[in-house]
Amino acid sequence: MELSVKTLSIDYQAVSALEAARDQSRTHSKKQIAQIANAIRRFGFTNPVLVDDANGIVAGHGRVEAAKSSALIRSRPCACPT
Repeated sequence: MELSVKTLSIDYQAVSALEAARDQSRTHSKKQIAQIANAIRRFGFTNPVLVDDANGIVAGHGRVEAAKSSALIRSRPCACPT
């Protein structure tokens, strides 16, 4: 079986441009979102959001919600297929 491998790039994208998956299995409480936002403010973005070709979030829903909840966070690093 041969696997097809795409190259990924890290791009900064506006949080508003990212689309949450409708079928995401994990949800975060308001307390968890606040904790994630505080960690982002304190340490910066240490883990990019994984998105598909249509800017749909594959992994990182909690980080995107935390970014939306904070007026300081306008864009988010994303690992994107190229």
